[in-house]
Amino acid sequence: MDKTHQPANGADFLKAFSDAWNRHDLDGLMTFMADDCEFHAAAGPELLGKTFKGRAAVREGFALAWQTFPDAQWLDGDHFVCGDRGVSEWTFVGTKADGTRIEARGVDVFTFRDGKIAVKNAFRKDRPPVAGAQR
Repeated sequence: MDKTHQPANGADFLKAFSDAWNRHDLDGLMTFMADDCEFHAAAGPELLGKTFKGRAAVREGFALAWQTFPDAQWLDGDHFVCGDRGVSEWTFVGTKADGTRIEARGVDVFTFRDGKIAVKNAFRKDRPPVAGAQR
């Protein structure tokens, strides 16, 4: 595998990306993304959830997470990279404006190109909202 397709620091790269999510740092997140990036959200009407293509659309898609869940966090991260693919596994926790709280395990599956994220494909367990959810 051509090393230019994967980030130089592998799992540390994905941990830093995850840390930017938990800081709600949209500008920071976009530094990890390729110019022609794609984001497939965990929910939406399409086979892949909702797809956002290109930097401007991906930025909007990322921002929707915090609009929907202002206190969103991705906890207990575990990250690995193999060639031009990578995975981050996490526990999503967040509360909607109506008080609905979500706690569910999920993963992001990444495709890298030239040391950046070309595709972020998010998957989250479809756990019903519960008060005081336990992991």
